[in-house]
Amino acid sequence: MRLILALLLPWLQFFTIGRPFAGLVCLVLQITLIGWVPAAIWSVYALSQYTTDQKIARMRD
Repeated sequence: MRLILALLLPWLQFFTIGRPFAGLVCLVLQITLIGWVPAAIWSVYALSQYTTDQKIARMRD
């Protein structure tokens, strides 16, 4: 579900993973039509980093 959100509304996905400043920057980038593609790529990358960090945290516990 977060992957679909990362592609359609990249700025909102940053808020779901606890990165509000990045979400605001992504929103400014997404406002332009050309900036939508980089914003979506950045959002998917941040989501993959977030899931990796979550897996590592679970292994440490």
